Amino acid sequence: MKGVVVRGGRQRLTAAAVLHDSRVLGARQLRRTLRRPTYIVFSFIQPVIFVLLFRYIFGGAINTGATTYVNFLMPGIIVQTAIFGALVTGLGLTEDLSSGVVDRLRSLPMARSAVLLGRTAADLVVNVFTLTIMIVVGVLVGFRPTGPAWQLGAAFLLVLAFSYVFSWISAWIGLSVRNPETAQSAGFIWVFPLTFASSAFVPIATMPGPVRTFAEHNPVTLVVDTVRGLTLGTPEPAGPAVRALIWLAALLLIFVPVAVRAFRRA
Repeated sequence: MKGVVVRGGRQRLTAAAVLHDSRVLGARQLRRTLRRPTYIVFSFIQPVIFVLLFRYIFGGAINTGATTYVNFLMPGIIVQTAIFGALVTGLGLTEDLSSGVVDRLRSLPMARSAVLLGRTAADLVVNVFTLTIMIVVGVLVGFRPTGPAWQLGAAFLLVLAFSYVFSWISAWIGLSVRNPETAQSAGFIWVFPLTFASSAFVPIATMPGPVRTFAEHNPVTLVVDTVRGLTLGTPEPAGPAVRALIWLAALLLIFVPVAVRAFRRA
């Protein structure tokens, strides 16, 4: 194997070998995704339906002040789409466990961490295309970002970082429950409170006290507020951005080790 170092009679994988194995498994996952056209279609249809529902059905009843509702809504929909894309990681890992794919991979002379690294990287690539389509759909229904180009790029990168962190959370949940149906149900149980009890769809000032307190400290709110500030050119996105990055770093430090431990036990 490339990048294997033998010390004291034991084989140790180098960082280059881990990256090589991760790239191979990530490419494998992307090929699997491309061979499932129905999955690709439905993964794009769901967020588009959310855009149309909130834009044309609920939008007239929600007051967002000086900002049009579509401009208020789209950053929240984009972040929600990133979370839903992250749910696929846990579901896919449970499918690989139940079908015996993980057992076959473990029998190969490769880095075991590459299974998780490759899977999360592949789902991140898919999210790039999904989010790009969502931005195009948003523009078609009236979304008009006014921030400079560098702020729009920073917002896009933040959403991708957010989706990558939540892929590791999803991986841990999927490897813990080990059942595709349960993983899907468990994913929506924690995703819906985070997305709806946030500033994604309505101003948090309209929420009752306890819910508002939760929403103010919710990482989804912080990411949405940052993306909204960057895309709309509001003057103070820095505060939520710093808090959002702290949240993402903390979640990554927590869930990468526990996901790896769950994978070893699975």
